[in-house]
Amino acid sequence: MGLQDLVFEDNYKKFGLSVFSNENLETINKIKSQPYIKILLVPAGYELTIDFNHYKTEAPTLFFLTYQYLDIKNEDSEVASLLYYNRDFYCIQIHDKEVACDGLLFHNIFEIPKVDLDDSETIIIKNLFQNINEELEWKESSSEEMIRTYLKQIIIRATRKWKKQNLDNDIVKIPSNELDVFRDFSRHLEIHFREKHNVADYADLLHLAPKTLTHKFKNLNLDSPNQFIINRILLEAKRLLFYTDKPVKEIAYDLGYEDPAYFNRLFTNKVGNTPVNFKKNYTSGKKYNS
Repeated sequence: MGLQDLVFEDNYKKFGLSVFSNENLETINKIKSQPYIKILLVPAGYELTIDFNHYKTEAPTLFFLTYQYLDIKNEDSEVASLLYYNRDFYCIQIHDKEVACDGLLFHNIFEIPKVDLDDSETIIIKNLFQNINEELEWKESSSEEMIRTYLKQIIIRATRKWKKQNLDNDIVKIPSNELDVFRDFSRHLEIHFREKHNVADYADLLHLAPKTLTHKFKNLNLDSPNQFIINRILLEAKRLLFYTDKPVKEIAYDLGYEDPAYFNRLFTNKVGNTPVNFKKNYTSGKKYNS
């Protein structure tokens, strides 16, 4: 693949493939800031910041992003590829929720947006990216459907791998019959965290009693649903503090708090710093691990 940006566009549908390295890292900045669904294929040796988490790739890695802030650096490594598309192009929620745009890879409550690939998987995924590249170049009438087919294969393979890496281990073991609850909780949380702050709200959406939902999390040694709700609110607060010039009071209102003083106390208690100090320190280069 040469360094390029190939795009398919039809009515409201948009799909693109951008290939980049050190030489043209800047060219993808415009794409990164757009609210597309994004899949990054990154070789070893890249450094990424996704929201407030820092990653250094030891092996080829897939990253799955939507609204997260993304910053990429590399050190004379090979080229990386970015697939990006809107929901009109692909967001299937009928056959298998796992491969939908709000499945396990995107907006999961564990905030793990990546899958590490071994050698054989890297070859398969690279081939799928290459197939997409060729379809974008050919621009035939059947290209759109072929691209969607290859995209779905990438998502299915990555979902299987993500489950193996993150759910089938000693830290988190979620039986497959319970997985729907956590996936649906993640989806509802992403949609409603600004106005729904209580476990009862989400239990209601999931047709469960609040106690039942809390027990499901506790039985699997996960943080409580309440903690996940707070974490999501705080993540958005950090994004707004760092990436916008909104005052704290306005951020509090944006996140559903009518009492900015209460929001201020919640943030300070959980993050260990006031919102104003967090913004000042983070902007000046002091990174928090929270």
